[in-house]
Amino acid sequence: MSLAPRKRRTEREASPSGLPQTVRTYSGLEEEEKRRSPRPSPPDSSIRNEYFLSWIVGTTLTIIAFIIRFWRIGHPTQVVFDEVHFGSFASHYIRREYYFDVHPPLAKMLNGLAAWFVGFNGDFGFEQIGDDYISNNVPYVGMRSFCAIMGSITVPVVFGIMRESGYPVGIALLSAALIAFDNGHITQTRLILLDAALVLFMSLSLFSYVKFHQYRYQEFTKWWWFWLLSTGSWLACTLGCKMVGLFTFASVGAAVLWDLWNILDIKRGHSMAYIWKHFFYRAVGLIIVPFILYLSFFWVHFKVLKYSGPGDTFMSPAFQETLAGNELLLNAQEIRYFDTVTMKHKDTKQFLHSHADHYPLRYEDGRISSQGQQVTCYPHNDTNNHWQILPTKEIPESGRGRVVRHNDVIQLKHIVTDTLLLTHDVASPLMPTNQEFTTVAEDDESRRNDTMFKVVITDAHDGEPWRSLSGHFKLVHVPTKVVLWTHPTALPEWAYGQQEVNGNKNQQDRTTSWFVEDIIADGTGNDFKNRTTHVEPKQVKKVSFIKKFFELQILMLQHNAGLTSSHPYASTPIEWPFCLSGISFWTNSDTNQQIYMIGNLLGWWICAISLSVFVGIIAADMLARRRGLDPIEDGIRNRLYRNTGFFLGSWAFHYFPFYLMQRQRFLHHYLPAHLASALVAGSVINFILIEIVNYPISFPGLKTRLRPSIRAKLNKISWSVIFGLLAIIIGCWLWLAPLTYGSTLTGEQVNRRKLLSSWTLHFEAKRQ
Repeated sequence: MSLAPRKRRTEREASPSGLPQTVRTYSGLEEEEKRRSPRPSPPDSSIRNEYFLSWIVGTTLTIIAFIIRFWRIGHPTQVVFDEVHFGSFASHYIRREYYFDVHPPLAKMLNGLAAWFVGFNGDFGFEQIGDDYISNNVPYVGMRSFCAIMGSITVPVVFGIMRESGYPVGIALLSAALIAFDNGHITQTRLILLDAALVLFMSLSLFSYVKFHQYRYQEFTKWWWFWLLSTGSWLACTLGCKMVGLFTFASVGAAVLWDLWNILDIKRGHSMAYIWKHFFYRAVGLIIVPFILYLSFFWVHFKVLKYSGPGDTFMSPAFQETLAGNELLLNAQEIRYFDTVTMKHKDTKQFLHSHADHYPLRYEDGRISSQGQQVTCYPHNDTNNHWQILPTKEIPESGRGRVVRHNDVIQLKHIVTDTLLLTHDVASPLMPTNQEFTTVAEDDESRRNDTMFKVVITDAHDGEPWRSLSGHFKLVHVPTKVVLWTHPTALPEWAYGQQEVNGNKNQQDRTTSWFVEDIIADGTGNDFKNRTTHVEPKQVKKVSFIKKFFELQILMLQHNAGLTSSHPYASTPIEWPFCLSGISFWTNSDTNQQIYMIGNLLGWWICAISLSVFVGIIAADMLARRRGLDPIEDGIRNRLYRNTGFFLGSWAFHYFPFYLMQRQRFLHHYLPAHLASALVAGSVINFILIEIVNYPISFPGLKTRLRPSIRAKLNKISWSVIFGLLAIIIGCWLWLAPLTYGSTLTGEQVNRRKLLSSWTLHFEAKRQ
């Protein structure tokens, strides 16, 4: 049987980039052979040479990145900045003690795994900046090295993003160098912190999506699925490090929606079944799979941290009772009427307190008070914290009828002053919208209703006993429905600077929870510590994983938003692109050494200018086209809009949301956005220098019309510009390196390295 040669045909080729079409002749056999390969073969030696140069440059960059990040990684031999937190979290994983933090657990678990791998036993507490590692036998170099490895790998990933986006080697080199030689990235990724993992996973998410987009003409093939699932997996890992990962989801999500919008175009001739198939598969790869992975991080987190630890008190009583050795399992007791107790606010950990002093007649803003007895919160144990629980109904002399239960109405008697807790329709000292809390004499029957409070136990069923420690509760005033509440703001000197207590009208406010810290006496003279029959030690309770997961998510978001206190090195987003301020990580006054986290000033300015230039290019192009002009070739325009626009969107999604946040913000929050701006910078400089990119970069499908490849090459002038910019970037890195690596500097040397007057450096010499 003979195979007749297939008829040769000529087709006009289509470019996904939109370049002018060219004519190419090929045979059906050639096309079929091309389809078998997941990657088009280089057609000539020039492209093979380009690939070889790309590997050489990428490998060299990686080696340099490792050297830069590992140089003097053992200095200082002390706890630096947020190693206080993230180092201690690693020790908790090793000891398997539960802790609470506002960030998801993946990066912290990886740090804990690295610490275990290098032999850390978890005994060192990372209690304060400056604690010595060597005297405590902490393998801190190994722990820092893990973060440095991730920071180093980020550099070739950035290089790969630019190469896979179709930019020549020199442009990819420039973008990667903006990250490799950035003092801010170096500082943040050679210490025991979270940002090395965050930025690496964010860059891998962008890289995977670029690769996925290359296979858009080979939909539903194994490579299409591989890069779709890879994108979703890295997105989950990014979110698993910090909530900033939501911004990476938004960056990729916006690009996916744009892609689906184009597929929806009726001119493409796709059926709705085909469109729904695309939508469903992307939902699986970019929503469902990442969510399952994200859940798995917390499943491992809960499995590892099975013992009681410092994070117990942040969680609900039900959650705490899932932890072995928790105080609630050991010491929680039922509360009975006439017990004298101390009560603590769940969030601020201060005791409900009163003393004989009264509110002043007139507050500073001119409002009038009731001049009643002050009710405040006090951080220390004191007899003025003692309150007796009185019934408002008939109770038996003994037995289970004396137990206080969920939704019981009670009175609280202040033992020292022999008065009853009361709230009424009088404005509180600091918050005119909330009610004042005071006390009234026990025999004042006219105010009896104002002393009635309902005990509402969190997540309780009807009739559930109120317990010390484990029974988180809200105290709801019966007549006015306000809730007993406190907040960290201190009262003036007339209240000794103690914390204000008032009536919060929002019963759903989660910060209105309290708990009974201790039972002082039971009012009968009996041994209340042993008033119940002997019971066996309580077993660790079981709570569903999903319930624990959502409880922790809510607490993480609430506490993250609550980080609003001032910090000397906090900054605002408007300062970040221009490096107007940094962060002092560590100082040693004996040696005049300091680590000051600041970006490569000139590198960041290059990125900031490039962002502005790109926006200007797009605006000018849109105006010109509005007037019938066509200043940019279609292929170049499409690449600018789609690829550089994707990078710009990533920068915007990782930057602008910080303007809406009220929490503390620091320069290191800009690092993911800075990486995206480095990608924009490379693209813009490529447009300025040669106005061409590599084509094609996408893999053809069965119906794609082929066209000859076009390779972007930098001429001598372009290479000169690239090397000039590299010299500027490397020179600035070297100049600021003593602040990055904690080298000794004289006062005059510190002054010379203070490139902006807004930087707050230590050990500056007095200027004459």
